Amino acid sequence: MNFEGLNPSLAEFAPPLHPALEPVLDPHLNPNLVELDPEGVSLEGLPVPESVHLMEGMYSELHTAVSEVGVPVSVSHFDLHEEMLWVGNHGGHATSFFGPTLERYSSFQVNSSDDIRQIQSLENGVLFLTKTNLKYLSRGGLIIFDYLMDESEDMHSLLLTDNNTLLVAGLHNHVLEIDLGTVQETQKYTVEVPGITIMRQSNRFFFCGHTSGKVSLRDLRTFAVEHEFDAHSGSLSDFDVHGNLLVTCGFSSRMNGLACDRFLKVYDLRMMRATTPLQVHIDPFFLRFIPTYTSRLAIISQTGQCQFCEPTGLANPADIFHVNTVGPLIMTFDVSASKQALAFGDSEGCVHLWADSPEVTFNAYSRETDFALPCMVDTLPHLDWNQDLVPLSLIPVPLTSDALLSDWPAANSAPAPRRAPPVDPEILRTMKKVGFIGYAPNPRTKLRNQIPYRLKEMDNEFDTFSQVPESPIGREEEPHLYRVAKKYRKVVALGAPHSQLRCLVQNHLCQKEFCLGCELGLLFHMLDLSRGDPCQGSNFLRAFRTIPEASALGLILADSDEATGKVNLGRLIQSWNRFILTQLHQETQEQEGPQAYRGAGSSSFGSSGDSVIGQLFSCEMENCSMCRCGKETVRVSSTLLFTLSYPDSTEKPAKDYEFAQILKRSICLEQNTQAWCENCEKYQPTVQTRNIRCLPDVLVINCEVNSSKEADFWKTQAEYSFQKAMMKRGGFDITKGKEITLGEWKDLGNPDTGHSYASVEELKNIWIPHAIKMRLTKSKELDVSNWSESDELSPMDDPESVYIYDLMATVVHILDSRTGGSLVGHIKVGETYHQRKEGVTHQQWYLFNDFLIEPVDKCEAVQFDMSWKVPAILYYARRNLNANGGGAVKNPIEASVLLAEASLARKQRKCHATFIPLMLNEMPQAGDLVGLDAEFVTLNEVGGPWGHPLPWVQHSRVPEETAQSLRGRGAAARGALLAAGDRRNPDPGAGTAGRG
Repeated sequence: MNFEGLNPSLAEFAPPLHPALEPVLDPHLNPNLVELDPEGVSLEGLPVPESVHLMEGMYSELHTAVSEVGVPVSVSHFDLHEEMLWVGNHGGHATSFFGPTLERYSSFQVNSSDDIRQIQSLENGVLFLTKTNLKYLSRGGLIIFDYLMDESEDMHSLLLTDNNTLLVAGLHNHVLEIDLGTVQETQKYTVEVPGITIMRQSNRFFFCGHTSGKVSLRDLRTFAVEHEFDAHSGSLSDFDVHGNLLVTCGFSSRMNGLACDRFLKVYDLRMMRATTPLQVHIDPFFLRFIPTYTSRLAIISQTGQCQFCEPTGLANPADIFHVNTVGPLIMTFDVSASKQALAFGDSEGCVHLWADSPEVTFNAYSRETDFALPCMVDTLPHLDWNQDLVPLSLIPVPLTSDALLSDWPAANSAPAPRRAPPVDPEILRTMKKVGFIGYAPNPRTKLRNQIPYRLKEMDNEFDTFSQVPESPIGREEEPHLYRVAKKYRKVVALGAPHSQLRCLVQNHLCQKEFCLGCELGLLFHMLDLSRGDPCQGSNFLRAFRTIPEASALGLILADSDEATGKVNLGRLIQSWNRFILTQLHQETQEQEGPQAYRGAGSSSFGSSGDSVIGQLFSCEMENCSMCRCGKETVRVSSTLLFTLSYPDSTEKPAKDYEFAQILKRSICLEQNTQAWCENCEKYQPTVQTRNIRCLPDVLVINCEVNSSKEADFWKTQAEYSFQKAMMKRGGFDITKGKEITLGEWKDLGNPDTGHSYASVEELKNIWIPHAIKMRLTKSKELDVSNWSESDELSPMDDPESVYIYDLMATVVHILDSRTGGSLVGHIKVGETYHQRKEGVTHQQWYLFNDFLIEPVDKCEAVQFDMSWKVPAILYYARRNLNANGGGAVKNPIEASVLLAEASLARKQRKCHATFIPLMLNEMPQAGDLVGLDAEFVTLNEVGGPWGHPLPWVQHSRVPEETAQSLRGRGAAARGALLAAGDRRNPDPGAGTAGRG
């Protein structure tokens, strides 16, 4: 920037800067404008009065901040990567402000004697150019590199040509090219006309502005002069390039002095000649193109006048604005990359931010800014010195180079690592080796996956937290509450009390080795037989881990991920809920042919085959896409669950919504998106609407509360619901559909004054209803409304088309910032389950918290205090669903399996069977003894001909004599059965019981 044409009165600021760098208040400045701290430095900005109204599309002042009182601002720069504004002054000090409110982010000294000439932001830091120095610092002020130049240099401008190359020029006859990677000078270009103060770049040329008033166009590769414009006779003040236009402003030589030229020189870069100059009504000192809707020019005078005009039109005096500067002169001007914000720096150290809207952004895609973390020293946990396992590393110790007290010399110390405990002799005695791997049954002398270390021989008490078993066997009568690692057991437990789902899954049977439907049916079967004993879901989890989609979706967690608390359990359980329903639908889907398994022929959701899961959860949807050309595309699909979609409203105060309104909005979703149009043959903005064709028996809802915005929405709606409930209790009538703001509720006062209700706490934090009413009209439109116990169907409602859904279960995320929280479930167990298990007709809500299962009140299932209890999944079931049949469990294993002659020995040895298969008249009857040899062998790769291994997969299989059914009855058959068991299986604990 050339300062030869500046007002000579600017020299008044220089003398106070030489004695010291401490900022002082200029005596010419009105002290009432800024409020100073005791040291004389303004710490707070100067906000614009609240009465200022920003008109959309018109630039006006948004905020003002003080960089350093009394020290003129020399350069300003909008950060290209973050929402920050950088300011440098004549004292060599740099300050950054964050966001449109100009909050001070960082402030540090760049140079102790020279002013900052130019600032350029990079990805990892910021470049600062002074007279003889190029310094690269982080945004917090840490030095990355400091490049010193010759003392005779006088640098004024820099230009970043690519990510690692920089051009630096000044008042001399050469331009330096510096490599930012190696911080070395790579080229030194000689220029014919010295004094380059401004540099710009386009896709064709480098543009260099000289103090003599010329603008030279140079080649991008060789830096050779391609063309030159003699713009002004005195000196060049500023210029800018956009498209094919070059516009300059400067000074003309008149009467042995410099006078500001009120004509802007405009050049056409296509023809390389000057066009008609543009006359303006102010003295131009800065100019920038602001290409938003048109190629507007922003022209700034040194006294603070601002004018916008087109480069090829006439300037209108009505388009002149004035910057309310604290100092007399404008010293710097910059435009943000988004063209939404303008920055002005004045001679008194203030920076002014102008914007065209209140919600201004400096860049189109800014990354998040790192802020300093708060001090955590005051929040350290209390250390209990009575515990032997407290790590001393929790005590903060300053870094020191001196020898520590614990750093003993090697001669006085000996390493004492923790020795591994010896292996139990019972394990070594019963171990069987296959290759280099040993297998042994668990002797049950230690807790599962736990090996306690005793630090003291006489101390029988050690860390009780590591002794929490996986199952409550052997615990006390009242177990303590501990968080268990498996997060999905709550959702699995939702299906056990549901009669329809339990019976349909237990009736499923296929030949797949790993089938979630079969394993879930076995789990429900074992829960029926357990009578309160715990049932391990190991087989179900093993089958779950074999599904590649589960791993790809991130549903399989390592123990380290769960222990660190970095997993968002609320989002994880909703993804798992969607996946498990889709997977069970695919595995239980009925298709033609015997190979209805994913291993033989995969089937995607939405195919023609039905499934037991689809019978309960599936809902047919009609998706319509309307292009703006008028073409409408309709396709039919099915879904197993719905995700809540919340209104994107910024209204203050927030609007009152019923849960039924949000549910209808989520089911019949309408959104605008880009989609391919076959008629237009390109991507076009389309309006996509979704309508429902039929209602499901079980309505599954993912709440999708994944941010503070959704949590605030739930909290606000719960406050509205609480106020309505209290008004109803106080005798006030609330008109349905009437919008009442939160402020109006407060004006009404407390409606229950003078009354005492014992259940007022039960009304807090409740938004979702216990029942909802859904029906499809004759025009196939969905009608959803909240349903209470006192409501009745109107005579106009058809009982066949109206569904009443009762809340059956909720899954919530219990927040904990240290461990990531945990998941709990609330399940409503109906009369069918209680009648079958306990012989009573009763309905009760239960809390499932790992191994803790206890009855709770129904209000607890719908109360969500968003500060610690966040809803994740909701299950609504159609009323009287279990009364419509489907409650009988049919054994899917038929008696024909005993007639088969399958044998592994016959397939490999090509020999005849040594047993006689059962006949139809010999099928086992009630009271017959049936022996099942459940001993399994392991198949490994064995040596084949010519040294090639046989391709046998390592799996457990039944040996050649699979099962024995003894013909005959009575004591002889019983004795033969025992003898066969002793001969085949000498280990009495090797048999297993299966589902039959």
